[in-house]
Amino acid sequence: MKIEQFRIDVPDAVLDDLRARLRATRWPEPAPGESWAQGTDLAYLQELCAYWADEFDWRRVEAELNELPHHMTSVDGQPLHFVHVRSRHEDALPLLVNHGWPGTFAEFVDIIGPLTDPTAHGGDARDAFHLVLPSLPGFVFSGPTREPGWTPHRIAGAEAQLMDALGYEQFGVQGGDWGAMVASQLGAMAPHRVLGIHLNLVIASPPRDTDPLEGLTERERDQVAQMHARGREEMGYQQIQGTRPQTLSVGLNDSPVGLAAWIVEKYRAWGDCVRPDGVRDVEHRFDKDTLLTCVTLYWVTGTIASANRIYAEARRAGAGASRPVGRVPVPMGYARFPADGFTPPRAWVERQYDVRRWTELPEGGHFPALEVPELLVEDVRAFFRSLRTA
Repeated sequence: MKIEQFRIDVPDAVLDDLRARLRATRWPEPAPGESWAQGTDLAYLQELCAYWADEFDWRRVEAELNELPHHMTSVDGQPLHFVHVRSRHEDALPLLVNHGWPGTFAEFVDIIGPLTDPTAHGGDARDAFHLVLPSLPGFVFSGPTREPGWTPHRIAGAEAQLMDALGYEQFGVQGGDWGAMVASQLGAMAPHRVLGIHLNLVIASPPRDTDPLEGLTERERDQVAQMHARGREEMGYQQIQGTRPQTLSVGLNDSPVGLAAWIVEKYRAWGDCVRPDGVRDVEHRFDKDTLLTCVTLYWVTGTIASANRIYAEARRAGAGASRPVGRVPVPMGYARFPADGFTPPRAWVERQYDVRRWTELPEGGHFPALEVPELLVEDVRAFFRSLRTA
């Protein structure tokens, strides 16, 4: 496997075209009623996109991202981009960290230092990691995908080959969203190599042969009810992307404003964005530069269509394409962040995973590396610490 260095270098013409499209937007009328009730609030979107066109400094962001060691390779005929940061501590544990949708590798910037160089961040050298941060196939610099079949199962196989090429015989895996699916697949397909998986999102099916609520506490029953309610309210995007992603993606790939509306709504809905006064405010957790870094990465790579397709690929491939069929045999640690929408009870999760650590965190949501990086770092350290000394 040939591995080459990679540098982000977006042509000026791409950025000029982006600004021209932003300034030429044909805006819809505001939705009647409460703001955000029918989707992305128009007034906020106009404010964000004005900032994108006139103030957001992509070249600064690009320069900061280029301080990381980027690499490109090809696996199974697909380009694969990844950041590889080796710790100065030789006994560091290799750790593969995967993002989800609509995330990118850039969301992990704030956890790189504490995980690779813990002694410089108030930690212990025995908690050091060598980090491998891929862009999932189809996402930003690993995209677009050119053929069908790129499911979490296939992605896991590609990443196992990557870790082999990097010389990592044994490693840990961390992930949320689709990254959690890939982590679970790796644990199932390569238990001899995967020391353990740490998830900040877990999807677990209820038992089919008994009452799924039997034996649950009142709090767990409430969490299941809330999870189902959020699913009914917020999962429309998944139905579209799982059935007709290409139709949707034509508009998102042509309009930066449409792309921003589609992505930013998810950060507001899935993040821990409720202020102390009870108002849900996306910038309570994510400032404009953070949001626009994500959206711009999708825009300049033209990969929202292939990123969206992962939902349809997994759905059409059937059982085993997303989550493994059967029990994942490697140790699993779960960090539950309260604002995330997936909250299966522990009894359901333990049917499918060897749960060694279960942490209920006090704050944070779907994007913990951006929202509460210090909490995520400490839980990752603690989980793998127990496995290193086992």
